[in-house]
Amino acid sequence: MHALTRTLAALITASLLPTLALASHESKTGKKHHAGAKASKSTSASRKKSESVAGTTPYAQRSEAMAFADDVADRRQLDRVALRDTLGQARLLPGVPRLMLPPSSPSAKNWQAYRARFVEPVRINAGVAFWQRHRDTLERAEREFGVPAAVIAGILGVETLYGQHMGNYRVIDALATLAFDFPAGHPRAAERQAYFRGELEQFLAYHQRSGTDALQPRGSYAGAMGMPQFMPSSWARYAVDFDGDGRIDLFNSPADAIGSVANYFKGYGWQTGLPVRYAMHFDPEWLDKETLLLPDILPTFSPAQFAAKGAVLDEGPVAPGTKLALIELHNGGAQPSYVAGTDNFYVITRYNWSSYYAMAVIELGEAIQAALPR
Repeated sequence: MHALTRTLAALITASLLPTLALASHESKTGKKHHAGAKASKSTSASRKKSESVAGTTPYAQRSEAMAFADDVADRRQLDRVALRDTLGQARLLPGVPRLMLPPSSPSAKNWQAYRARFVEPVRINAGVAFWQRHRDTLERAEREFGVPAAVIAGILGVETLYGQHMGNYRVIDALATLAFDFPAGHPRAAERQAYFRGELEQFLAYHQRSGTDALQPRGSYAGAMGMPQFMPSSWARYAVDFDGDGRIDLFNSPADAIGSVANYFKGYGWQTGLPVRYAMHFDPEWLDKETLLLPDILPTFSPAQFAAKGAVLDEGPVAPGTKLALIELHNGGAQPSYVAGTDNFYVITRYNWSSYYAMAVIELGEAIQAALPR
């Protein structure tokens, strides 16, 4: 989800315990997509760790996988034998496909409960320490890319607690499992499997061209890597060498992680100086909530159109050309919360297609900034 100039293997050997899962891009579900989930019991954690290392059947025994390796090698002009050998050593992770499935009995969405998982003292304190250590780099990224330091800090805090939890699944195993054994019971199985095949191709091609070991990198159960939990395609498009050492390391270089997150958002159209959301209230006399919610989180309405349908901003004036979306956040059995999301709010959801996720990133970043020593 940048230009790769670095040894991915050397970068990816750090251990990662995922915080968010790239598995499901369901709008406004609150589901995370950049990493895996913690096991609730130590025995489960040990079993998952063992599975992530050993796997089961090697993909060398799967004709479909070997045909895929041949196709990638031919299209990208890579060494067929070497690519077959690499992919052939990937192993099926039996527990991973079920992690991709939607819950059989979804619980009611609850923004306050979701928020409490991320905007909490441990992440705020870690974020303050991270900001203080890397203040100059955060400020440089804000100047160069236009993305506020608070948003960058919010992403890294929500994703991996500033690199403390980056995942421990062997990336080639996770990607191969989802490329060839994605669960058929998923409502968008064909689309998601095609996506993971593309990510596996990116991963294999990079390692062969760079001469690095594709069997070493570790990440989330969905194949996301490093402090910002980038998928291979995002690493290729948006990762940058922000510390100037001649290589990109999203595992061990906070500067590279900071610059890469900022570059990611810039690549998705971040507008410098545009707020991410506005506080608002409803005018019951004119309220047409159904029409306002129809575009989902895509900013569609001008402020005038927004107000004409009964959604009035609590502040103003706003920049000419601003488009707004009505963001509805359910709170279990309580009344929903509402904000007016801008194009920059929508850009944050390109990292994880969830308004709950975007709000957690925004509010964690704001809480960290407010807690900084004056």
